Amino acid sequence: MRQEQEFDYIVVGAGSAGAIVARRLSDDPDCRVLLIEAGGPDSAGCIRDPCIPQVFQAREDRSISRNNVVARPEPMPATATPAQWAGGYWPSLYTGIVRGGTSAINGSVYIRGNRRDYDHWAALGNHGWSYQEVLPLYRRSESFEAGECAYHGGDGPLPIRRMFTESPLARAWTQAACELGYDGPDWDFNGARQENGAGLYQLNVRADNVRATSAIAFLDPVLGRANLVEKLHTSVCRVRFEGRRAVGVDCLDRAADPDFQQGVGVSYRARREVILCAGALETPRLLMLSGIGPADQLRGLRIPVRMNLPGVGQNLMDHLLVVMLFEAPGPIQRSRWTAEAGLFCYSPDRSTALTPDLQFHVSAGIDYFTPPGQPRENWLCSPTLTQPESRGHLRLLSDDPRHPAWIQFNYLQVESDLKLLEYGLRHAREIAAAAALKPFTRREIGPSAMASGADVAHFLRGAARTVWHPCGTCKMGVDAMAVVDPALRVYGVEGLRVADASIMPRITTGNTFAACTLIGEKAAAMIAGRA
Repeated sequence: MRQEQEFDYIVVGAGSAGAIVARRLSDDPDCRVLLIEAGGPDSAGCIRDPCIPQVFQAREDRSISRNNVVARPEPMPATATPAQWAGGYWPSLYTGIVRGGTSAINGSVYIRGNRRDYDHWAALGNHGWSYQEVLPLYRRSESFEAGECAYHGGDGPLPIRRMFTESPLARAWTQAACELGYDGPDWDFNGARQENGAGLYQLNVRADNVRATSAIAFLDPVLGRANLVEKLHTSVCRVRFEGRRAVGVDCLDRAADPDFQQGVGVSYRARREVILCAGALETPRLLMLSGIGPADQLRGLRIPVRMNLPGVGQNLMDHLLVVMLFEAPGPIQRSRWTAEAGLFCYSPDRSTALTPDLQFHVSAGIDYFTPPGQPRENWLCSPTLTQPESRGHLRLLSDDPRHPAWIQFNYLQVESDLKLLEYGLRHAREIAAAAALKPFTRREIGPSAMASGADVAHFLRGAARTVWHPCGTCKMGVDAMAVVDPALRVYGVEGLRVADASIMPRITTGNTFAACTLIGEKAAAMIAGRA
């Protein structure tokens, strides 16, 4: 193993939150920061271009994206194949293994969530996380194309734009939603109120149409900093401790391996703190490999227990959607984006819910979602569960850091989730029948068109799919299952924090990238003593 280097802070993961933590900590020239990323550089064209088809190419490129191992249920349904099942199907759960993390392969939709999401976090005992307390951090991050206002920032590193290449279908769909009584059609989901409004999405995309990942937005402008060191192609195996204090990390540096395979062992030392920002699937795995997690599981793998935290790897949440296709009467202008417009609303059975429980994504003519034999001239609407009740978990299968974790999502295991998605199908059809969409809609096509009555539940269990928003596996809180405190410090040890989607006690209402940027900003501010 090579001689270790020493830094003030070590940030593990250059993704949606980690890139921001490293940037903000290195704003202090007296702090030396090491940012470690398992993936490589973000120079690929399919990363820089956020539009179709490049966004799908990025997800399929194994040099920048990982399709995580997802568990099937036991017992396995007799008629199921490995490609079908994980609470309905075998999901392709992609995460970005590249500079920028999953912000390099996602749909570039920027939605902060509902203000009540953060007020709920605070009500759970997470003081400092209410909406009014986190809004200034959102504004600090953001450079909104329409300029600064009460809800948007004007000169932050992250450029945010309104959808700028809308299709006629997207505009008609928002007008159709208004026919049913929703506000819009130019609703600002990141403004005063998210719910019951339809509008075009906002995007984290630069004025030159380059995807603004966290790395591109926050790290690229400070590439010359002497006090910020980036190590790519380097996988962290475990956190090192002296007593109860985290003092560094042990890694495998694949860039130093002549065969670029196994990697060369290397250690780095942290004078102050180690901050894990490896994501909701990787951070709990690293904690458990380091002896922090459910004691029984760790002992079963002969991992010495440093701290028994039963919540590590639990509380796994994700958004879940089903794709519905509608044939157009004639040629349709195709979307450049995986989702152009949307709506957040309450289902009738959950009208008193804390936040909207349904989101609808809309776009036109995406071949990726069109089954063979179906008309290419179509548009899609995807009802999405924003607050699923079902919870999953992940666990280690080995003490070998090269082995992936076992991931069990348990999608649609709670009956109310299934009923809510059934309502989402019906409501999508109601919107599709509105007058504004008549020029764009001949009939519903694809598998969803045949789902009715008793067949709906069977269809949903086979067709619902992940939105690639895993979170919650190292939740923040003050209860027995919490892994980190409101300052994101791991319970029972010193010098170790977590700052990524895994800390969410409850998933945010909408695409999770924006919330991850907030977590990065908040973590850095607390570490630096600004919050």
